[in-house]
Amino acid sequence: MPTVDSWLLPEGIEEVLPEEAALIETARRQLLDLFSSWGYDLVITPHIEYVESLLTGAGHDLELQTFKMIDQLSGRMLGVRADITPQVARIDAHTLGAEGPSRLCYCGSVMHTRPRTLSTARSVIQLGAELYGDASSASDIEIITLMLETLSSCGVRGAHLDIGHVGIYRGLAQAAGLDEKVEQTLFDALQRKAVDEVRAIAEPLGQSQSSLAAMLCSLAELSGGVEVLERAHVLLDGAPESVMAALDDLAEIAQTLARQYPEIPLYFDLGELRGYHYHTGVVFSAYIPGLGQSIAQGGRYDDIGSDFGRARPATGFSTDLRLLVERGNIATGTERSSAIWAAYANEAGLQREVMKLRREGERVIVALPGQVDADAVEHGCDRILRWQGGAWQVKKLEN
Repeated sequence: MPTVDSWLLPEGIEEVLPEEAALIETARRQLLDLFSSWGYDLVITPHIEYVESLLTGAGHDLELQTFKMIDQLSGRMLGVRADITPQVARIDAHTLGAEGPSRLCYCGSVMHTRPRTLSTARSVIQLGAELYGDASSASDIEIITLMLETLSSCGVRGAHLDIGHVGIYRGLAQAAGLDEKVEQTLFDALQRKAVDEVRAIAEPLGQSQSSLAAMLCSLAELSGGVEVLERAHVLLDGAPESVMAALDDLAEIAQTLARQYPEIPLYFDLGELRGYHYHTGVVFSAYIPGLGQSIAQGGRYDDIGSDFGRARPATGFSTDLRLLVERGNIATGTERSSAIWAAYANEAGLQREVMKLRREGERVIVALPGQVDADAVEHGCDRILRWQGGAWQVKKLEN
């Protein structure tokens, strides 16, 4: 019978060792406290659900990313969550049932059948915040600002923002009366910035639709700094009202962010259609030097609540907590190396003193049978609990 290395993990699944785990936990607490200070309430969603619920309102890509299994109790198909956002949307739309704006946040592990990006990880610690019940650009600005504060809180430097709006393409495509097949083909070409292909697809729209065809073609080239929005107003003049409203929203977002974060470069891409079948408005991503993928991303997805019985405006962002820790600078570790060593002894006074120190927030490691004081350094202790002067006292550990 062939032997199997029982310690091997599946590809893309990793363990987190104590030093990194301490950093991740510090960041998690720090960021959830940050979200709370902004008024966001923590929710915890289940790891597995019936696939009908888990994938409701989600795109085809998420379905492919979801591990599936048969529930031995009901015989129904279960899925392991690959994205927490739809679960939180269900909580807002169905479970909580709030009428006004609500702010929710989350942090938990998700599993992917395949790595989503250039990384090899299939297990991600997803952290995010969602704002429901308000359709104004003020909500988008709040979420983007919170995302930038999240990066800053973790010591992530050098970020720049990539911002788009899927409503611009959607408004033009609907006005042009594109059928589903042509719209998908044009969508694929825009995503690849294939200008010649975009022109070839748009030109057959006919003379009556020539202006819309020109507008659709211009989306592939409307990318760059804030000046792109001014060009867009010229090139898209005469576009449907929803398109012009989307441009106004982007202009307001640009003005606010430039005022609050003048050091962060803003890049606008009106042909950016990430999550087109999922998002409904502004989409945004944060990038940092040396990383070939976004470090945080989000957008508006107003339609998802209707799948859970109540359509609600929604906007939010998410990130990989472990990636934040890897690329940031989390201040921790000093408290772990600062610990107190206590000898092994079945003595009531010593045990009471150990409990007292732990309640005061100290890290106390009690020796096990056979261990001596020389083992204290190996366990990260810099002090020792000694009986001196008729009482237990904490003393500096002598090397």
